[in-house]
Amino acid sequence: MKSITVTELAARSGVPLIDVREVDEFAAGHVPGAVNIPMSEIGNRLEELPSESFDVICHAGGRSARVIEALETRGYDATNVEGGTSEWIAQGHAVEVPSA
Repeated sequence: MKSITVTELAARSGVPLIDVREVDEFAAGHVPGAVNIPMSEIGNRLEELPSESFDVICHAGGRSARVIEALETRGYDATNVEGGTSEWIAQGHAVEVPSA
């Protein structure tokens, strides 16, 4: 499984980012530009995944790693973000919070 650090994620551009946390977690704050497809729904929403390579993030890196293992068996080119959103926030990066 390919993985990148939060620092590497912050330096990337043009690579889609899928956040597999649940809707309420995503709404509390997420990496800017991330698209929310919760782990619990991803099997039914595969058509929403990018056809090109993409990154996957969760809270700490565990759920995203499990999602990537499943997606790789289906031929997807996905990269895990080590440390997840919690590490992103810990490093002081900005987060998006949807307006109510």
